[in-house]
Amino acid sequence: MTKTHKALSTTHVSTNYHHGDLYSSLLNTATTMILEGGVEALSLRKLAIRIGVSRTAAYHHFKDKNDLLVAIAAQGFVSWQKQAEQIVINKALTEREKYKAFVHYYVQFATENAAIYQLMFGGILWKDKQSPLKLKEVAYPSFQFQVELTKTWQNKGVLPASPKTLRLAQVTWATLHGIAQLVIDGIYADASQIDEMCQCAVDLFLVTHKN
Repeated sequence: MTKTHKALSTTHVSTNYHHGDLYSSLLNTATTMILEGGVEALSLRKLAIRIGVSRTAAYHHFKDKNDLLVAIAAQGFVSWQKQAEQIVINKALTEREKYKAFVHYYVQFATENAAIYQLMFGGILWKDKQSPLKLKEVAYPSFQFQVELTKTWQNKGVLPASPKTLRLAQVTWATLHGIAQLVIDGIYADASQIDEMCQCAVDLFLVTHKN
């Protein structure tokens, strides 16, 4: 199990729960089940059995499977941003090194947590633009975080200043999402190819310093 995988699926199973403990256990165990077998492998009944509680106890926290999936996706956004922030505050890296690390981290997170990543950005929860407010309240700030990073790197001369910040952030995100999805879909699997694609993205977006 990888470091990013662990961050998403720290499961504590016990039959003696306080109210908050059960919620966390349901959420973390459900995340593990999705990472193991995909969204299709998850149901509130199976989740309750795996933890060792009644189905009624599970429904006390999540009204249905979709409600549970929204909570899992929201947790994915929070986990992704917390880890990305560690790159930003790393004083041992230059700003250009931070950008490179961010690009590689994005694709790594997506591919190592493919089922969760697809839940975060896929049609299951975003179809018909009817996504629950609970998900939007986490997902939108997560993208805004990328916009703010882009603006910071533009101001510091790491990224080109001429494109509008929002558009540059969108194009960067679309590029990384595309690379990640190609890997998730099995079109690319060789680690060296994935690294080279990430590095190519870095080289395309970074401002070239002239001597």
